[in-house]
Amino acid sequence: MARIIPDGWRETGATGAARREIDTLALLERGLPDHYTVYHAVHFTNVEQGYSIYGDIDFAVVGPQGQVLLIEQVSGFLDETGDGLHKKTSGRPRNVAVHIGQSVQRLQARLMKRLDQQEVRVEYLLYCPDYTVRQPEAAGVAPERVIDSTRRDQLVPIVEATTKAASPADEPMQVHRFLRDIIQLQPDTGALIGQTKRAVTRIAGGLAHWARQLEFEPFRLHVIGTAGSGKTQLALAEYRAALLRGQRPLYVCFNRPLADHVGAIAPEGGLVCTFHSLCEQVLRASGVTPDFGRRDAFAAVIDAAGRMPVPDALRFDTVVVDEGQDFSAAWRDQVMRHATPDARITWLEDPMQNLYEMPRVPLPGWVTMHAHTNYRSPRNIVRMLQELVPEDQRIDARGPVASADIDVLVYGDQDSLVEHTKKAVSHCLASGFKREDIAIVSFRGREHSALLNLDHLGPHPLRGFTGSYDLFGQAEYSEGEVLIESVYRFKGQSAPAIVFTEIDFSTLDEKTRRKLFVGATRAMLKLVLVMSRRAHELWKTPALEPQA
Repeated sequence: MARIIPDGWRETGATGAARREIDTLALLERGLPDHYTVYHAVHFTNVEQGYSIYGDIDFAVVGPQGQVLLIEQVSGFLDETGDGLHKKTSGRPRNVAVHIGQSVQRLQARLMKRLDQQEVRVEYLLYCPDYTVRQPEAAGVAPERVIDSTRRDQLVPIVEATTKAASPADEPMQVHRFLRDIIQLQPDTGALIGQTKRAVTRIAGGLAHWARQLEFEPFRLHVIGTAGSGKTQLALAEYRAALLRGQRPLYVCFNRPLADHVGAIAPEGGLVCTFHSLCEQVLRASGVTPDFGRRDAFAAVIDAAGRMPVPDALRFDTVVVDEGQDFSAAWRDQVMRHATPDARITWLEDPMQNLYEMPRVPLPGWVTMHAHTNYRSPRNIVRMLQELVPEDQRIDARGPVASADIDVLVYGDQDSLVEHTKKAVSHCLASGFKREDIAIVSFRGREHSALLNLDHLGPHPLRGFTGSYDLFGQAEYSEGEVLIESVYRFKGQSAPAIVFTEIDFSTLDEKTRRKLFVGATRAMLKLVLVMSRRAHELWKTPALEPQA
């Protein structure tokens, strides 16, 4: 299987000619041997060339010895004229042979200059998958270089044979570096984010589908699922199904940011809240106003709510407990008081995200379902984290993105930590992500963080939890454009680009492994790790080579 550069083409929602090029990429990937590399720009915008990697060239195939074969793909219909094949572009006819020749000559000259004038012959092919060339001798391109619809099934063997016959390079890696430089790809990040989210939503829906096919009485389903396995989609599916039945659902979790996120996407008609908020509502229904000014305010709210009767308005026909690893057995019992006798109850948890080191809550008699497949995280990030996961919890990486950018910045002291974190945000912006696509996630909690109390990080205004609550118990946030959260508060959420910073530890113990796992699996497309020197030394893995 050939290597395709850049990655991300599988999840693109391209149509028309771009869709035909995606099909060609899939064909080349499957058909060519492992030591072949195909460069393309199907879902990327090239700084100078639009959606071609160079001039009118759509693909560059590099063989095992640095041989170069360029392919122009012309989809749709062509005009055969006396001076060759023409393709209408923006309403004007374009001589295909002339443009191929110009592109090949210019790129060959630049490649030879890069290789210190080494004589290199760049080969080329014209691929017309939708058109049959009736007069090959008049096409303006050597007939053996034209692969039309009659020879479409021969594309891969012709590419392989032509590449083998091309000139080898003395330094094949220089050819690869040249192509990486010359195509100057800038990802259309906004499109990739949307495509990735749609793809993740589609393939992660399997858990919601299969879990909801189960039938048993009473319905008590315990799902142990890894990050990105589709637990939130199952929770929302249960929530929506209850509303469709004319019933009232309850979604409850520990983290306020997660509850806010789910509340923003869940339909109206039920209740989405944290466990503490649920207890608060029990108090208010009894005419008691919680005193959030107390040092032990939340513990007092839980204790008081547990001693009060649950009003009918706070009883539900479907109950979903998310992030159940954050709950205690006592909290479990309080939540169960809110379920009607015939309620469907689903308990979702992930042992690798047990950052508060809570004992496993026993659920005797419940049906247990395991979900070890991660559909959200890029597959190279999952592979990087496998060594942190216990053998019986190993993850099957099935995300649509094969390889995310992983940058590693190593800091020495607190001053360099701040500078490296600013640099990490700049890396994300330079990759095409907007500020709202980026989340800074601290390895530390608020009390020990040098960053979580900042309102600016260089030129970047930060939006973070201030540590305070208003009179109604609502968390207060600073105004800003780049979200900053602790790994504890950002658990259960994700972002296209994650800056995972303040990573510092003296031993790679179980809690540290879990925090690393949680922070890294928040990333959907890009991950920047800002690590101390000792942490970098302790976590040895080939993926963590530091950048300058």
